[in-house]
Amino acid sequence: MLALLKTIRETIANWWSDFTLQTKLLAVATLVVSLVMSGLTFWAVNTIQQDARMNDTRFGRDLGLLLAANVTPLIADHNLTEVAQFSQRFYSSTSSVRYMLYADETGKIYFGIPFWEAEVKNSLTIERRIQLPEDYASDSDKPMVRQHMTPDGSVTDVFVPLMADNKYLGVLAIGINPNQTAVISTNFTRDVTIAVFITIWVMVILAGVINALTITKPIKELLVGVKQIAAGNFKQRIDLPLGGELGELILSFNDMAERLESYEEQNIEELTAEKAKLETLVSTIADGAVLIDNNMQVILVNPTARRIFAWETDDVVGCNVLHHLPPAVQMEVSRTLYEMAAGECESAEFRIALNQPTKRTIRILLTTVLNLQRESIKGIAITVQDITREVELNEAKSQFISNVSHELRTPLFNIKSFIETLHDYGEDLSVEQRQDFLQTVNYETDRLTRLVNDVLDLSKLESGRNYNFDGVDLGQAIEQTLRTYQLNAKDKGIELIQEVTSPLPLVLGNYDLLLQVLANLVGNALKFTSSGGKVAIRAYQLDPKPNNSHKQSPQVRVEISDTGIGIAPEDQQAIFDRFFRVENRVHTLEGTGLGLSIVRNIMERHHCKVNLVSEVGIGTTFWFDLTVFE
Repeated sequence: MLALLKTIRETIANWWSDFTLQTKLLAVATLVVSLVMSGLTFWAVNTIQQDARMNDTRFGRDLGLLLAANVTPLIADHNLTEVAQFSQRFYSSTSSVRYMLYADETGKIYFGIPFWEAEVKNSLTIERRIQLPEDYASDSDKPMVRQHMTPDGSVTDVFVPLMADNKYLGVLAIGINPNQTAVISTNFTRDVTIAVFITIWVMVILAGVINALTITKPIKELLVGVKQIAAGNFKQRIDLPLGGELGELILSFNDMAERLESYEEQNIEELTAEKAKLETLVSTIADGAVLIDNNMQVILVNPTARRIFAWETDDVVGCNVLHHLPPAVQMEVSRTLYEMAAGECESAEFRIALNQPTKRTIRILLTTVLNLQRESIKGIAITVQDITREVELNEAKSQFISNVSHELRTPLFNIKSFIETLHDYGEDLSVEQRQDFLQTVNYETDRLTRLVNDVLDLSKLESGRNYNFDGVDLGQAIEQTLRTYQLNAKDKGIELIQEVTSPLPLVLGNYDLLLQVLANLVGNALKFTSSGGKVAIRAYQLDPKPNNSHKQSPQVRVEISDTGIGIAPEDQQAIFDRFFRVENRVHTLEGTGLGLSIVRNIMERHHCKVNLVSEVGIGTTFWFDLTVFE
């Protein structure tokens, strides 16, 4: 039983919770109004009943006094027959009298109409005696009235003492029926009130149930659906079989959700495609790119930035960028990043030298990312440029200009000094001195010419000028080189040796460039070889080495060897740099320091590399391999 009551209570509680606040207030107001109206109705009915009973009491009292006044003389004369006849006529003439009973002084009934009825006997008589009320006074000349209920309704009992000459003769008891019109009106009013009360609450309950099923539930479903849509769940649908305006509203909601879902799918596809395009574009940018939000969290980073900052193995997306930047970069940009996130500046530029993970110089550009209205900052774009090569080129350019200026200034100063001396003191100088001065000027002029030519040659090679490559007779180029330096070698007492394998195939190259390489290498060999030494040029075809991956093209090796001073191991790495001269250390003949740099550039044009083997005091050998022309 308790479980059933608990279940009913929970059901009512759940049912009540389904109502909206407006419905609950309406129900409470209906309850208050119905209770007030019912109370007023019952109060009115009770007032009517009291008035009816008062009227019945007055009517019964007057009727009892009238009847007593007519029968008291007859009873005093003991004319009971006349009393009976009068009473019978009186009883028959009105429907208001229910009964009449006559009793003597002792209360014993000696006549009654209709005395035999059980209701009269049970309510007023005990063994043929009237059961008088306890407060009845026999010596009073006023009737006593009381109400009592019978199975047929309320009855007014009137007890009238029969007095004649101040002598108590007995009592007349009359039963008065209530006013039927008042009773019917009262009962009708009560029944209508109860019916109206019940009807109101039945309607309220039915309205509440209908409201819960047809209004509250759909509205709650719509509310849940709207919240789901607002949360981004566009798959939400409402399945309620309703018609009317709510049904149209539900259909419109489902149609809206379907359209939003389709729109979201299209947007996701477009955003995914745009994101893929953006990531592809960013990944192909040569500069490093990092995008962060206002909280310094990494949103996007391209491979170049990962390589520069050594993030290849770290997943930095979603992490604080300051926790992963190299210390030197973090120290420089931290304050500026926070200022840009706060809107205090829009852009900044830094140039930072890194020692880790690789020694390099980078330029960092910081730019704020604004929304479409350019009102608020959405993030910060970090562009990282590796300017190591640029810095090196600038340094090399500065060094080159400095070296060229120095090399040009020395011969020009010498030329100017000797010419001024000849101009001012020529008559005082001997013929031999003047000839010596002029020979020095001529030598310095040749030196200046060689420097300018070497600079021009190197500039042409580094400018990216295109050269025609064809089959070159390497033996002919070697013969021409030897003829050029034969007299120079003879003057210095150096033996020139030619070791060329015959027949030698043609090689792929440019004849003039190869002739310049041979001239530079043979000229250096003669310059750094003492009298009595040897300079040899060798050329021979290499035997192709077996290679399983691809067929190797045949090659011809060229070697230039000397028995000169040699090159120290610490100088062998820098020997091909511009303006680097071994004679600066060994104090031998001067040169421009551009010859081997020109050789290296020409060999790079021929897609090969110049190698050397050298030992101080023994000699040096330069060699390179050229591809056979097919």
